[in-house]
Amino acid sequence: MKKRVMSGRTGGSVMFENKALNYKGCSIFYRVEIKEKADQWVIFLHGAGVDHRMFKEQVKIVPEEYNILLWDARSHGRSIPSTIKFSMKQLLDDLLKIMEIEQIHKAVFIGQSMGGNLAQDMAYYYPEKVHGLVLIDCTNNTAKISKMEKITLSVTKLMFELYPWKLLVRQSANACGLSQEVKEYVEECFYKVGKEALIDIVIGVTKCLHEDAAYKMKVPFLLLCGDKDTSGNIRKIAKPWADSEPTCTFYMITNAGHNSNQDNPVEVNIHINNYLNQMVFHREGRNRIGDTHIYH
Repeated sequence: MKKRVMSGRTGGSVMFENKALNYKGCSIFYRVEIKEKADQWVIFLHGAGVDHRMFKEQVKIVPEEYNILLWDARSHGRSIPSTIKFSMKQLLDDLLKIMEIEQIHKAVFIGQSMGGNLAQDMAYYYPEKVHGLVLIDCTNNTAKISKMEKITLSVTKLMFELYPWKLLVRQSANACGLSQEVKEYVEECFYKVGKEALIDIVIGVTKCLHEDAAYKMKVPFLLLCGDKDTSGNIRKIAKPWADSEPTCTFYMITNAGHNSNQDNPVEVNIHINNYLNQMVFHREGRNRIGDTHIYH
């Protein structure tokens, strides 16, 4: 499937090509924009239960030096259904296959929530493919998990199964967004995914957490978190995580919930645009990366 579609961009239009990869029991939907002068890539990875549309404001500010790829991960959006059980390991395999097809050898990965966890997996297992990372409202894959957090994770599946579906969707949407528009978008996405599949996704995401106290990111990365994010331990651990990483730049996003890039796209876009421009300079050797920040 190939279809070219127009999408708005400040100062002009962006032409995306819709594609699909039939792979291991799923037709995986993704979109690419190839720019005339671009020689780098940005890959957007959405959060659990939603789809590529969550980044509609971010694609508008990607510098011209970058081609763009977005997808609907299997079991999400236009990549429903999937005939095999959801796992983060399979998502990583899917992403690597798409990168191989599109001849993407290295990229900056921008991931929100589950997408941020997947981006961390790429950096951990395939560091040679990662030029940079923007992690939005996600937890640290390699941090130590407390006993209480382990207990909570162990009963999450049962709690979700017992929860009334409509109530689960409404409360999840309220946690994701402060604005009504974001809440309605999340509800639409969750209802499309369905309760059984959404529970499998949420549990699958937790399986990527693996303690490795010695691990540090090997590339400069940007960490963003909504100041009203109430999902798990994400807001609690954001600042300590940033402080422990020599290559991290951290910003708390004001007036934003778990989907901070949707609640406050103006603030998020400023930081992402600055980071992407700085990474162009970094690659070309025109600016020295500092000890703790890549830009100021």
